[in-house]
Amino acid sequence: INLSAEIESLKNPQTLSPTPRLDELREENAKLKYRLNILKRSLQEDDTDCSKSMMNINQRLQEVFGEAIRASCPELDNPPLAVTPNQQAKFGDYQCNSAMAMAQMLKAKGIKVNPREIAEKIIQNLSDNELIEKTEIAGPGFINIHLKRTFVSKLLSNLLINGVQPPPLASRKKVVVDFSSPNIAKEMHVGHLRSTIIGDSMCRLFEFLGYDVLRLNHVGDWGTQFGMLIAHLQDKFPDYLTISPPIRDLQAFYKESKKRFDEEEDFKKRAYQCVVKLQSKEPDFIKGWNLICDVSRREFQKVYNCLDIQIIERGESYYQDKMTEVVKEFEEKGLVEIDEGRKIVFVPGQPIPLTIVKSDGGYTYDTSDLAALRQRIFDEKADIIIYVTDSGQGTHFQVVFAAAQLIGWYNPQVTRVEHAGFGVVLGEDKKKFKTRSGDTVRLMDLLDEGLKRSMDKLKDKERDKVLTPEELTKAQSSVAFGCIKYADLSHNRINDYVFSFDKMLDDRGNTAAYLLYAFTRIRSIARLANIAEATLRKAAETTEVILDHEKEWKLGKCILRFPEILQKILDDLLLHTLCDYLYELATTFTEFYDSCYCVEKDRQTGEVVKVNMWRMLLCEATAAIMAKGFDILGITPVQRM
Repeated sequence: INLSAEIESLKNPQTLSPTPRLDELREENAKLKYRLNILKRSLQEDDTDCSKSMMNINQRLQEVFGEAIRASCPELDNPPLAVTPNQQAKFGDYQCNSAMAMAQMLKAKGIKVNPREIAEKIIQNLSDNELIEKTEIAGPGFINIHLKRTFVSKLLSNLLINGVQPPPLASRKKVVVDFSSPNIAKEMHVGHLRSTIIGDSMCRLFEFLGYDVLRLNHVGDWGTQFGMLIAHLQDKFPDYLTISPPIRDLQAFYKESKKRFDEEEDFKKRAYQCVVKLQSKEPDFIKGWNLICDVSRREFQKVYNCLDIQIIERGESYYQDKMTEVVKEFEEKGLVEIDEGRKIVFVPGQPIPLTIVKSDGGYTYDTSDLAALRQRIFDEKADIIIYVTDSGQGTHFQVVFAAAQLIGWYNPQVTRVEHAGFGVVLGEDKKKFKTRSGDTVRLMDLLDEGLKRSMDKLKDKERDKVLTPEELTKAQSSVAFGCIKYADLSHNRINDYVFSFDKMLDDRGNTAAYLLYAFTRIRSIARLANIAEATLRKAAETTEVILDHEKEWKLGKCILRFPEILQKILDDLLLHTLCDYLYELATTFTEFYDSCYCVEKDRQTGEVVKVNMWRMLLCEATAAIMAKGFDILGITPVQRM
């Protein structure tokens, strides 16, 4: 009886006397509801901000399908999510290939299900969304996805109105990119060219995506060779402290001092004494060292100016005082072993130990690279650290990173530390790229040769007859340096690549010359049709981008794949993906332009009779994406070529 009375009283809450605890909870609930509404409002405002950014369609599809996959198979932990662009248009625009792998996982759990049934379930669980027109199941369980044309059209209008905006960043991370890194008193060679071009392009990508990027030049500006150079400087220019020595050719100066170091015992002894005095920071020796570094810097800067490279020098000398702390820290953690007078660190599972102090008490590359990594993690507070050097240094960095994890400097789950290695440059004979006499190729000679050949190419095409001298010079450097950069970046960096001026200046196929000409042509369409920029801007806001023709549809989708491409490069740091995409975009544009009239002219008078404005907008959108792609690759297009 008591129980049924209690149930009745609970059914009728008016009869309940409110407790202070209940009042507290109600008040708390009201506050939470209020905060929830504020959050919802700010999220909506954020969404309107985000709508200015380009949407990553693939990522959005992954969100939609991810939810559906989890709902259709709750018994699977971490079910596979695979959404990719469809290679053949007749099968739709994207494809979800998860059902087959899910069937395998269920089979392993002893549950036998047909992948097509899983695909059916996934489709049933798809939530209402703005981008999918329809889905179909094909073959053993592929889900073909067709996008809504109105949705794609809306995204293109958004791009035209707001420009190429990067997808929104969850948080602004700090990125350190260590690249270029030549040695003082030595010429920059082709290996430095690769590191410089690849590293600069990675920085440009991170900068465009909104990261805080520190571009570092870890130059070799310390070590035994400076004793040798200073000793030679004292002999050759005894008054170097008062009169700046006229060292023009540092390479020759280095060779002379190296010869003396190898052949003259007295000179060798003096060179070692100079190293000690330099390391003790004696002013006269620091001045000699600075003079030699300055001559080198001026030479490096010529290369950086040609290639439009921004970089902050922070050489090995910068980390000298920090190395002592590194050695001390490894000793305190009990990680150092003594081996024939050397201090070494064995990292479990690594093929070689690190030598952090030589038997003569000096430090090594291992020590300076550990000190640099420690500084970048703790002082720079970097979230991502990338080293762009040749693949030959892969093992060295692998051991350095493993040692840093062993001592607890960073957790690879939180901080991304990566070596982006690259292959060697080969000559057309498939051997290491050298001059006929077997010397390394000076970078300035290589760049000058590029300029000469690009001018020859422009004159062959009789561009000198239509361009002003100033336009011709701009086109010359745009083609020369654009082709040198693109030839490097369009190859998978991990592979060796053959350096050939003839191939890189060819205006057919996947080359910078072809893309630069294609871009200039697209840019000229509106000009030749006498359409003012203001008219195009107005049209972007008022004209729907129609995608009825199959070539319009193909081009529209290709333009919008740009954020997906950038996301892929962010994950694997392989820039050739962007080159392949730009080439695909240019060829897709050509197909569209050949099939779809943008401007219709009178055959007799040549006057413009009709402008198909939505197609002009597709031209504009293509050019905007190409321009941003060029910018990330460090290539400067020109208005006329």
